[in-house]
Amino acid sequence: MGYDLISLPVTILFILSGSGLFYYAIKLNQKFPLEHNFINSILTFFLWITAGIIYPLFFSAYNPNFRFFQMLSIFFICIFTPGIILLILIYQYKFVVKKHPDIRENRNIETFLTRFEKNSQNSDSRSRKLRTDIHRKALHFFPAGIIIFLWIFAVYIWDDLWQLDLVWGVSGQEFGRFLILTAGYSGIIVFGALDYVRLSFIHEKHNSFHLIPSNVLNILGKSMKYKENFEFIRPTVLALSFVPIIFFPFCIFASAILIATIGDGAASVFGLKFGRFKFPKSSEKTIIGYIAGFLASFGIGLGIISIFEPALLLSKIILIAVSGGFTFLLIDLSNINIDDNILNPIFCALVMGSLYFLM
Repeated sequence: MGYDLISLPVTILFILSGSGLFYYAIKLNQKFPLEHNFINSILTFFLWITAGIIYPLFFSAYNPNFRFFQMLSIFFICIFTPGIILLILIYQYKFVVKKHPDIRENRNIETFLTRFEKNSQNSDSRSRKLRTDIHRKALHFFPAGIIIFLWIFAVYIWDDLWQLDLVWGVSGQEFGRFLILTAGYSGIIVFGALDYVRLSFIHEKHNSFHLIPSNVLNILGKSMKYKENFEFIRPTVLALSFVPIIFFPFCIFASAILIATIGDGAASVFGLKFGRFKFPKSSEKTIIGYIAGFLASFGIGLGIISIFEPALLLSKIILIAVSGGFTFLLIDLSNINIDDNILNPIFCALVMGSLYFLM
């Protein structure tokens, strides 16, 4: 790997995007100090910067055949994806909002929050939390699921089955990295653009909240907690947290991102559905949730490492899987005021990756 200046447009785009959203965070923290978690915003800002800086390091400088895929990745991230976003916003303005002026009045943050609170009051608190959490975790799982699918396609179909590595001179693992980086970074840009539009209510004169399509608002309404209306949406934070750990072997990377999504989802859903004993008592988290999260995380590590690294000793696989489960459990128990979408993938990958290399 080497630092390739041809990838500089991606670096610049992510640094500028992260800086702009950090400005939003400062404004949100000033206007909504009780709802906005500024520590999470600072960490998210650094993840934007980190993603931009390390992007050029992902492409091999020793394989000239990979240059085409590198250029294609830059095109999708810096031109195609922003262009599609711009076209959607223009369409919304020209053909939806302009033809129906009442949308501007009805589709705003005040109406959205009012509907949000009304739905909360009209439904059982526990059942609503469970429904919301299922929608949240499904949305969180989406980027992780896409990553796993793209890797399987690249390594086991594109390379092994179709043997296109012989045609392009690029291995399945290199092609998989290209697919994951391109889809991942493009997805981050999409979610980042959504945050720019969604949080634009902080600017009275430049509020473009009404440009968000109604179906997108419906999804957000079903998958967000009230305070998250004043913060960056969780899929953005989660996807950004995946970037620094792509350097690990894929079995560790895949285990960490699935623990951060499925493991966390199991802890939350089982805790809400079956949990009776809270720990600590002031927390919403339950003992059943902790157990479910640990077992799911252990199972994920055991299964994923066995599938993608079958040559490893069983004792090593079990130990790495246990370390992933305990790392998730310790983060869950810590109950610190930092988004676990940041902590879980990064620290699980660090602990599991350390054992992978040291044992």
